[in-house]
Amino acid sequence: MTLSVSLTHGFEGFDLDLAFEAPPGVTVLFGRSGSGKTSIVNAVAGLLRPRSGRIVLDGEVLLDTGSGIALPPHRRRIGAIFQDGRLFPHLTVRQNLAYGRWFAGAGAGAETDRVVEMLGLGPLLDRRPGRLSGGEKQRVAIGRALLAAPRLLLADEPLAALDEARKAEILPYFERLRDEAQVPILYVSHAPAEVARLATTVVALKDGRLLRQGPAAEVLADPAVLPAGVRGAGAVLEARVVAHHEDGLSELEAGGVPLFLPRVGQAPGAGLRVRIAAQEVILSREVPRGLSALNILPGEVEAVTTGRGPGALVSLKTPAGPILARVTRRSAQALDLAPGVAVHAIVKSVAIAPEDVGGALSGG
Repeated sequence: MTLSVSLTHGFEGFDLDLAFEAPPGVTVLFGRSGSGKTSIVNAVAGLLRPRSGRIVLDGEVLLDTGSGIALPPHRRRIGAIFQDGRLFPHLTVRQNLAYGRWFAGAGAGAETDRVVEMLGLGPLLDRRPGRLSGGEKQRVAIGRALLAAPRLLLADEPLAALDEARKAEILPYFERLRDEAQVPILYVSHAPAEVARLATTVVALKDGRLLRQGPAAEVLADPAVLPAGVRGAGAVLEARVVAHHEDGLSELEAGGVPLFLPRVGQAPGAGLRVRIAAQEVILSREVPRGLSALNILPGEVEAVTTGRGPGALVSLKTPAGPILARVTRRSAQALDLAPGVAVHAIVKSVAIAPEDVGGALSGG
């Protein structure tokens, strides 16, 4: 199921003008506040009528301003997940889920037992929202949206109101939703770690314009994009768990290169996505010796990008995948970094935070 979006709309001091295709999976609208992410979601949901545009979901035209077509929100069969769960406070979890099933109509809706199992809602069914944590409320909200049998899920920064502990709790459920629910998701975020873990496709935005669209590993490693700014720069590696060691480290393999991380929960053989922040990468022209860092990736410089400040962003090609390194221009000049130069990327194991490690796409 594919979503096609083309929009033009003017706001005070801001113009939205873009077009993109959202294939199956999780398509993340990624960019800073004010880049147009929520406006796009509102237009897809039918809550914003753009000046001109065309939105097509699975072959059905939801909006075509040229032809005067604009389906109302309730006819679009789109589920929404907001920052707050927006659950009915007087109903139990079971009753909130039943409301989603009722809204789908007779004979529609996902199987309740499957959704309850997928989201781990069994122990919560008899509680009311007032007795749930923020992460639990979001899981119930996801379940209710799924049981309404939507053709598309819209998730507008669903983790923004949660603290880091609750985000860590709910991210694995979004990964499972991505892999098992078979419902395409349009997901809004400005958090690089979320994008790296969840995205099948990234639509990078800036000031209402499309910067680039493509797989997460390609878009996040593109120094010309950086929708979250240079401080949010980082690359995504696809890896597999090899072994867990007694000293608390897990050994991974990415493109034949070993990676050591603080212990992960996945069993040997499991696929993982690992985000490596550019600011955590050190570069060396020689093979490093006598270092405490365990992760040393051989690579080749593809590009060196500089701006007005003292920093430089170095793009590397390695057997494990693309890597970004944020260094000073002075360091880049001292190392004589240029396209084609062989280097080694050094990453401390403890520099890779738990929120930067997530499940890989199914079959990936």
